[in-house]
Amino acid sequence: MGTGTKYKARPMDEDGFIHYTDEEHQVWHELITRQEKLIKGRACPEYFEGLDKINLPKDRIPQLEEVSSVLRKETGWEVAWVPALINFDKFFALLADKKFPCATFIRTREEMDYLQEPDVFHEIFGHCAMLTNPYFAEFTSAYGKLGYAASKEDRVFLARLYWFTVEFGLINTAEGQRIYGGGILSSIGETPHSLENPDVIRKPFDPIDMLRTPYRIDIMQPQYFVIDDFKQLFDLAKSDVMSMVEEAKRLGLHKPLFPPKEEKMAS
Repeated sequence: MGTGTKYKARPMDEDGFIHYTDEEHQVWHELITRQEKLIKGRACPEYFEGLDKINLPKDRIPQLEEVSSVLRKETGWEVAWVPALINFDKFFALLADKKFPCATFIRTREEMDYLQEPDVFHEIFGHCAMLTNPYFAEFTSAYGKLGYAASKEDRVFLARLYWFTVEFGLINTAEGQRIYGGGILSSIGETPHSLENPDVIRKPFDPIDMLRTPYRIDIMQPQYFVIDDFKQLFDLAKSDVMSMVEEAKRLGLHKPLFPPKEEKMAS
């Protein structure tokens, strides 16, 4: 999703195989080796369990089917090839159908630490391990169904719910707060920032509060929400989320904790 990208997804050949260059495999190797070190003691136990199951290669970008075959067995999910950008209709329809969209490009060396577009490293390393967890997987597909049926206005509210859970969620564990959101887990900067920056606000799980909280995609998050366990997300998926959206609309948005994005002036 987004407005424009310099990246293009690598096509699949007739056998469903995606051909990457040696340089792209090398970028994957560098990303996964440094990120695996960084998430030790920071990612939640369920993420590590999922990572063990999907057993990602370190020396090359995995093929989508390698990951899908594990997810299918665990929770009925799979990874779906998409071009670099897809619209909301397609995004929600895929999630509803237990297909996690993955654009098959990898960031360039110039953007190793941060890029706005979700690449294959973000989607596979950041998100797929959590999709082996039944509660989390069920929440994500229920979210897709909600989003698909929602109006354009309501989708803006629902996007915040996804942002503060699937992308940037934290969880309480016996060892303290840990990360489960893929946007954090695939980011070298956000991983320590989310847990260790003293200026960051970490709020208890509250769906209406989440729905009312503005965010920006191009900054380190100033605020996160912390669930107690994944059953909380599962229970949310089974509740009347759209009435929560109505309540959030009635209450209005919170004041942003960040400055507005500077718009580039058209010349």
